[in-house]
Amino acid sequence: MTNSENLAYIRGLVDGLGIDDSTKEGKVITAIVDLLDELCLSVDELEDSYDELQGQVDEIDEDLGSLEEDFYEIDEDDCDCGCGHHDCHCHDDDEDDGFEDDDCYFEVTCPVCGDTIELNSAMLDEGSIDCPNCGETLEFDLDEIEEECECGCCEE
Repeated sequence: MTNSENLAYIRGLVDGLGIDDSTKEGKVITAIVDLLDELCLSVDELEDSYDELQGQVDEIDEDLGSLEEDFYEIDEDDCDCGCGHHDCHCHDDDEDDGFEDDDCYFEVTCPVCGDTIELNSAMLDEGSIDCPNCGETLEFDLDEIEEECECGCCEE
């Protein structure tokens, strides 16, 4: 039951008891019921205000999301892990490391922030990426990598 329904029930009980408003006890009970009535109205107003405010916050959040997409040039097709690739496997639910089992990947440590980044061969083919942690541009010398690669994915 809502607060208003509970108050109506209590008011019905008080009326059914035939409490005399001229006695001390009757005055107290009547004052309590009147206070409950005012509190129910206040709570209803607060709930309405909260709902209106929540709607405004949701609109602001949507507007901010649009502004972020425009400002940071975020494409909905891009991966949101920071790698900037459309064909990223970072969010495959059935893969723990973000790469297919047969996909060769490499670990690169950013010289600026020390963050370790896992890259697949498609990422390496681009020649460089921005570190997702600090934004430093990392460039790759594919000749060195192809010599070290044992899985055969880099050889053509």
